[in-house]
Amino acid sequence: MTPRFTRYAAIDWSGAKGSRHRGIAVALCENGDGVPHLIHPPGGRIWSRTGILQWMLKTAAEAPTLFGFDFSFAPPFLTRGSYMPGDDVPMNAPPFWAYVDSICDDADLGAASLLEQTHRRHFYFGKADGVKADFMHNRACEALYKAGGGGKPSTVYDAIGAAQVAKASFAGMRMLHHVRPHIPVWPFDPPAQSESLIVEIYTSIAARAAGRPKGRTKMRDLAALNDALLALGSSPHEGSSPDDHGADALVTAAWLRNAAHNPLLWTPPALTHQIAATEGWTFGVF
Repeated sequence: MTPRFTRYAAIDWSGAKGSRHRGIAVALCENGDGVPHLIHPPGGRIWSRTGILQWMLKTAAEAPTLFGFDFSFAPPFLTRGSYMPGDDVPMNAPPFWAYVDSICDDADLGAASLLEQTHRRHFYFGKADGVKADFMHNRACEALYKAGGGGKPSTVYDAIGAAQVAKASFAGMRMLHHVRPHIPVWPFDPPAQSESLIVEIYTSIAARAAGRPKGRTKMRDLAALNDALLALGSSPHEGSSPDDHGADALVTAAWLRNAAHNPLLWTPPALTHQIAATEGWTFGVF
């Protein structure tokens, strides 16, 4: 069954410390070929993570919306049989989200304390932690994405460098714990035909689908952005060029609008019941 949506939102997420985050960008579009629009928080231009949560609940109540987030919805599980081998943590994703939320008191749904204190030994912060390769565990969907030539995905255990997704992912798990009673999360929850849904995304998949070459998925100017939108069947973005977070969100929202109607993407052959319960899946990896 292919779910039906009337709106599509892409959220470029952030796990940064603090209460407001310049790295968060939100783009929203409707069915048709209208250009996605950047959405700003009420009374300002810089989002908080709790502000995103509140906006999602309001948006989902208005119309069936597909929300896409660019963080890992769960750590790897299959290869080692645990999210944190040797530590007493839940064995399925939704209970693990609740656990993460229960042990983190960081501001604005942050989760840096989990990496830096509670489960410090599982994360790579630099050479003092040993051999980096020993921390580079991947989920099944990440391994499949890499094997298909998509590139080398980041792991949630790598907490160093600009490309790390660790803090963003665990902060995102806190958000998922709070929003899931109101909006289902795929593939942990089955999609319905007439309600909103949350999926995990790679903005690089959207950029590649829009014709951006591998290794050059970032769009730094208006011409590159509009070429990508045109390739996805969208009208062009007018006005000044957004930053790279905004450009990623705009293109990914346009891609989500197309991809959501592809039934194959909702039933990837490698997605087993065990993976759906523990690791989840990145929408668009097939």
